[in-house]
Amino acid sequence: MKKILAMLLLLPSLVFASEGGHPLDRAPDRSNDVAALQNGAKLFVNYCLNCHGAALMRYNRLRDIGLTEDQIKQNLLFTTDKVGDTMKVSMSSKDAKEWFGGEPPDLSVIARAKSSGAGSGADYIYTYLRTYYRDETRSTGWNNLVYPNVGMPHVLWELQGQRAAKFVDQKDPHDPAKVVHVFDKFEQLTPGTMKQAEFDAAMADLVGFMQYMSEPVRDTRIRLGVIVLLFLGVFTVAAWRMNAAYWKDIK
Repeated sequence: MKKILAMLLLLPSLVFASEGGHPLDRAPDRSNDVAALQNGAKLFVNYCLNCHGAALMRYNRLRDIGLTEDQIKQNLLFTTDKVGDTMKVSMSSKDAKEWFGGEPPDLSVIARAKSSGAGSGADYIYTYLRTYYRDETRSTGWNNLVYPNVGMPHVLWELQGQRAAKFVDQKDPHDPAKVVHVFDKFEQLTPGTMKQAEFDAAMADLVGFMQYMSEPVRDTRIRLGVIVLLFLGVFTVAAWRMNAAYWKDIK
């Protein structure tokens, strides 16, 4: 309960601390693609769970996306964790503060926490994961367009390769006397193991899983909501006709 309360208190700071001004790309919908969700789960465990935890998600919930208990044990459990355990991170808070300057946030509901007027939480994460670039002025050697001066390094660089960001100077549309530094394009420095289209598809799978993780019962909630609305519609018509029949002989 304490973990849940702490995470809820942290949500506003997560949303407002990451406004970088870069436009967000729309994340592809993977909510009904079981294979994509399974691939996203694999990417999450291999690349995200080393530093970030998911304290509200249990491994056994992955059965909802078509994985058997044996598949979860063989492919997604690399420690002594049990299938019924939550997705904890082995890194200590002390090490996290020493290496990154702070403890990496829990990702259980990050896909909902990052939603803003600029786009959905899925749009934010999808764009964020795809806009890393080399920056030697940063201690990690990496920077990000969506979250400038981010403390997290580009853990997926081997898949995407290394890129440099090119900026151009333009007049500020709000004040012609000023010049603003505007992103122009990426320049590929070294190739990754994936082509850009393949990397984008993989990130869509990862984001899809993070969306599922933030609300595993989303499809059930929507289905029940439709059933309830249909019931209320039928009940309303029946009640209206019963009312008309009851009062028809009364003036």
